[in-house]
Amino acid sequence: MDSIPHDALVVVADGTGARVFRNRGHDRDLMLHQFDLMELMNMDDDGPSGSMPDGSDDHRIDKATFAKQLARSLNEGALRQQYEDLVIVADEKTLGEVRGLLHKEARDRLRGAIAKNLTNSPLDDIQRILVPQRT
Repeated sequence: MDSIPHDALVVVADGTGARVFRNRGHDRDLMLHQFDLMELMNMDDDGPSGSMPDGSDDHRIDKATFAKQLARSLNEGALRQQYEDLVIVADEKTLGEVRGLLHKEARDRLRGAIAKNLTNSPLDDIQRILVPQRT
């Protein structure tokens, strides 16, 4: 990814939560500002995304349910014009599940996706991985 647009929504997620940022920088001067933290909620109202194999444990079901909730939130934001550009960083499984559930409006705004678990990483590490230094 060469650069992340100003005011882009950057979501750093895993199967249990997501940190939601806005890029306050410009061009290659990335400056992420965290404004939200999402966690799995309302399990009574939601089920997992996709089909779950027999014998799935609660942890796997929770991860699939969170992916569904995250995709729903991104879809609603796109449909309400709450963001123009989207970047998703998530572990491979969560990224695949979320991407498969994105509405066309959200997919059209997707500027990049990185299969990496950085949810618990310091902000400096996230920014360094998103915009690698030119050599």
